[in-house]
Amino acid sequence: MRTEVTEPKPAGGAGALTSSPMLARAFDLCVRKTRGNIKRLADQPTTWAFDVHGDYSQWQEDFYEIGNWTTSFFTGMALIAWRKTEDEYFLQQVLRLAPHYREKVFTRHLNTHHDLGFLYSLYSVALYKLTGNREHREVGLRAAEVLAQRFNAKGNFIRAWGQMNTTEQDNMAIVDCLMNLPLLYWATTETGDKKYCNIAVKHADTALKHILRPDGSVNHAFRFDLKTGQPVGPDNVCGFAVDSYWARGAAWAIYGLALSYGYTQDQRYLEASLRLARKFISNLDQEIVPMWDFALPDGVLQLRDASAASVAVCGFQELAKHGAADESVLKAKQAMLERIASEDYLNFDEACPGVQKNGQVGNAKNAYTSWGDYFLMEGLSRELGWGESWW
Repeated sequence: MRTEVTEPKPAGGAGALTSSPMLARAFDLCVRKTRGNIKRLADQPTTWAFDVHGDYSQWQEDFYEIGNWTTSFFTGMALIAWRKTEDEYFLQQVLRLAPHYREKVFTRHLNTHHDLGFLYSLYSVALYKLTGNREHREVGLRAAEVLAQRFNAKGNFIRAWGQMNTTEQDNMAIVDCLMNLPLLYWATTETGDKKYCNIAVKHADTALKHILRPDGSVNHAFRFDLKTGQPVGPDNVCGFAVDSYWARGAAWAIYGLALSYGYTQDQRYLEASLRLARKFISNLDQEIVPMWDFALPDGVLQLRDASAASVAVCGFQELAKHGAADESVLKAKQAMLERIASEDYLNFDEACPGVQKNGQVGNAKNAYTSWGDYFLMEGLSRELGWGESWW
């Protein structure tokens, strides 16, 4: 088993850069809306997630709630805006949140879950890479340590949910966690301690075995016996059904496995990511933006999920970065990005805080989503040649 870990290389010319005015216009929209959103978030730290009307402040959940996995999508957007515009306003607003991020992992760490990767890769890690301030490094490493404590050594997986100090611990791994592993890989590159990388690799290997299906689709979740580590079977929370094919989950896996390859150079992860990407593309229709679940039965409301498209674009870019994207992947990346950058999927009304319309958040509704907005902006930034991600 490979345990070496290296800092991922920059994209260089691997991604097909474009000067499309449509993409630049969409990026500028993200910058403008981020200006207001990041200040409102810093004024009253919370866990803005999604809203049907695009007003994220309506999401009533405290920053320190265990369910918070979304706050950093707004800080991530602000840091992308700062990097491109060099407007110190964005950095100043992000830094106002620093005490809260520190407190969450140093004093309230028992009330967290596996999405510490989403939270701290797009906050502490990003800030450290951008500013060199070692206080952010300290907080990021603490977050990695807390995440590592969720690892079940018998089952070789990171427990998704549940408080750390309860006897009734959750026994489920979910596909989303592949996006949390970069925090652990980064911790190894910073400290030289292979513990973090080893945990990430073992979880990724478990995902290859139990989350990915032979046909190139994915389970949303998989349960294990916590005492013996033996597999119990697949499960579902976010997809339509246990045996369905959740589009955003597939996108998380495409991107997450490609990121794991970037750190480990383990060819299995790159090959799996490409296989999942091809399956994902084969299920797209002329609209390009995927149905929220590719296995919806007849008679069920057929909703698109633009947020899944945003994540998939970033995954395809990561494949291109490593020279693994074939022509079908590159064409799909370009078509999907241009589709979600169109007015059909964006709200240019400055009065609406949300950017991307039609992100699926339930079996019967679409909404503006914080993650859809963030991954759209990340994908636009990378495609336009304005900087790499911080994963």
